[in-house]
Amino acid sequence: MRFTTTLELHGKTATGFQVPPEVVAELGSGKKPKVTVHIGRHRYRSTVAVYGGVFMLPLSAENRTAAGVSAGDTITVGLALDTAERTVNVPDDLADALNTAGLQAAFDALSFSKQRGHVELVTGAKAAETRRRRVDRVLAALR
Repeated sequence: MRFTTTLELHGKTATGFQVPPEVVAELGSGKKPKVTVHIGRHRYRSTVAVYGGVFMLPLSAENRTAAGVSAGDTITVGLALDTAERTVNVPDDLADALNTAGLQAAFDALSFSKQRGHVELVTGAKAAETRRRRVDRVLAALR
């Protein structure tokens, strides 16, 4: 499905766009469907949310840059129902730390987005010491 909308700025940096109700209905997977979003040649996975009675999809800074769009732009969006399993590739150092601390089950019980957030925190570190501190932070959050 394709539609045209405006990329809205919410707060200082958060952006997202409205999804027409008829598009959500046509997806046929409830009011919060998991979707694959296409903007230009860029594609990402997300979940439709309801904010203030309006269906919305977020567009992170990383995805805005990759798609070459900014808040206020009129964009053409392609949406498809995302039925693929959502899994996160956990880096070896984090996986080892989770196993050693006995926290693998707690990590596995988290939602896909929470797991992804923890993994991105660790993999986003540039220095080895920062990465170790971030692994420790993930472990502390799971205790």
